[in-house]
Amino acid sequence: MSAGEANVLAAARGRLGLVALLVALAAVAWWSTIRSMGGMGASPGTDLGALGWFVGVWIVMMAAMMLPAVSPTVALYARMTRERGLGRPLAFSSGYLVVWGAAGVAAYGLFALGKHVLGADLAWHSGGRWLAGGLLAGAALYELTPLKDVCLGKCRSPFGFLMGTWRDGASGALGMGAKHGAWCLGCCWALMVALFALGVMSLVWMAVVAALITVEKVLPWRRVAVLSVTAILLALAVGVLAAPGSIPGFVVPHGGMTGGM
Repeated sequence: MSAGEANVLAAARGRLGLVALLVALAAVAWWSTIRSMGGMGASPGTDLGALGWFVGVWIVMMAAMMLPAVSPTVALYARMTRERGLGRPLAFSSGYLVVWGAAGVAAYGLFALGKHVLGADLAWHSGGRWLAGGLLAGAALYELTPLKDVCLGKCRSPFGFLMGTWRDGASGALGMGAKHGAWCLGCCWALMVALFALGVMSLVWMAVVAALITVEKVLPWRRVAVLSVTAILLALAVGVLAAPGSIPGFVVPHGGMTGGM
């Protein structure tokens, strides 16, 4: 084997090792999420607890759900930096999760505001059922918008994104990760809204939404992936409105946003 071939093989092993590390981190995050959320209410409107607790659990959830889908981008970034260490790729991943952490704070604030302003009006047998179904239908419609298409394109074309936003150094890696996280947020925020509508503390729906995100970002047939996700969201919207008890894994709440854990 020539020196050049040995270098190529070593680089390939390094990228494979990085992807394996990210998947392992995601697995640890899933394990931690299962421990943290075990025994909690899995229905829509379940109380989110204290802000600090929720943000910590949310970031771990995002690591579990997003790292497998973002691992090809991080691996390509590692290849382009030609660094042997993992410092910069991990900084890239950290910037990505910071954006999703901020999104979690915003989601918590909107949930608290809705609970304060509307309260009992969002009980399941009052307006809560219609709100959940409407959010799912809205998430389905967003899948077909130009903004979704642009953001998904950035997520599915890591080389173009990296070349267009390249910055050197660890701070550059952090900033690029944050920018990629922002595009990902634009792509997936409606799916996260759907998760709240289905039960944000439900491990079942967390896994389903994570699978939908991965399908959209990784499946080669982009249009098929988007249309499939749209159809699933619409079916869930109809099911929540017409027969929520018939949806596998869906927990019909007894209360609403005012319900406790």
